[in-house]
Amino acid sequence: MPVRITRGHPRYKLAYQLTHRVQELAPAASYFTEPQPIFTASYRADLDNLGAPRVAELLGAIAASAGDHRLVLLCFEDLSKPGLWCHRQVFADWWQERTGDAVRELGPRATHEQIPLM
Repeated sequence: MPVRITRGHPRYKLAYQLTHRVQELAPAASYFTEPQPIFTASYRADLDNLGAPRVAELLGAIAASAGDHRLVLLCFEDLSKPGLWCHRQVFADWWQERTGDAVRELGPRATHEQIPLM
């Protein structure tokens, strides 16, 4: 079940529908102008304020309403080049530190350039 954790929409056509969103997991727009260490510290502080129990509640509600516990948290950054990062990775690290549960990455898949626009 795809779950958007971004403020903005993808800038390309998706091969699936986005019906779920957790706005609380989207970083503030102002963070994106900061260097990575400041972005990360600010975003992690927001996550700490939200708390792992509340995140679990938000994601659990989506899983229950969708009838599917297999959620995929989405951002729409192109991470195909080495050294690139995104807030979803920052969240995954934070979540594992707080809960002990790893957030798995999906394997290789088609990039948005490979998905034909309809």
